[in-house]
Amino acid sequence: MLVIVSWIALSAGLLSSLIIIVDVIRHPQMMKIMNFVWPINGWFFGPFALWTYFKWGRLKAKNLDIDDHRGRPAKVFVSTSHCSAGCTLGDAVGVPIVALTGLTIAGSTLFAHYTVEFILAYIFGIIFQFYAIYPMDKSKGVMGSIKAAVKADSFSLIAFEVGMFGWMALVHYVLFTEPPKPNEITYWFMMQIAMILGFITSYPANWVLVRKGIKEEM
Repeated sequence: MLVIVSWIALSAGLLSSLIIIVDVIRHPQMMKIMNFVWPINGWFFGPFALWTYFKWGRLKAKNLDIDDHRGRPAKVFVSTSHCSAGCTLGDAVGVPIVALTGLTIAGSTLFAHYTVEFILAYIFGIIFQFYAIYPMDKSKGVMGSIKAAVKADSFSLIAFEVGMFGWMALVHYVLFTEPPKPNEITYWFMMQIAMILGFITSYPANWVLVRKGIKEEM
């Protein structure tokens, strides 16, 4: 049954990503990096990502003139989506690297996943944040924008990984007698849930960053 549920959830996620991709090609976002963010969200949030994209994402399309009446909760949601997309990409790229190399840390593949995925999530997270900051204010210069990206994204990225890694620890040590492996569909379903929980733990961090002016509403 879990295998069937996994196929359904991941298929829904991939279909949601495809629908969003088609729409952002027709209606590109004003902030170019968001053309990548919304499809990545589709992978782990599935139909919910479709709803949020068409409700809030399309408000920022370059060729659509739609009034933006969003409140702060919705704007922070989009900021969190931006952060989560970078983390998700890094985590997803890290999985096959660890699997194919057979890397372990302290004899544990889970710790290897944590290490590699955190490093890649941080790199991609800063890249995503850079491409949100630099185009809006090029007077900062490249290095200034990188520093601003680190300042804006570090706390929220750590908060994301707390939720994501916490869930994968439960998967590894509690929920399964033999944890699923990356070549199994159930592993990616567990990752999908991990990304959702990472988003949830990252949302309060993004709220604080936005309220303090460290991060911009999106």
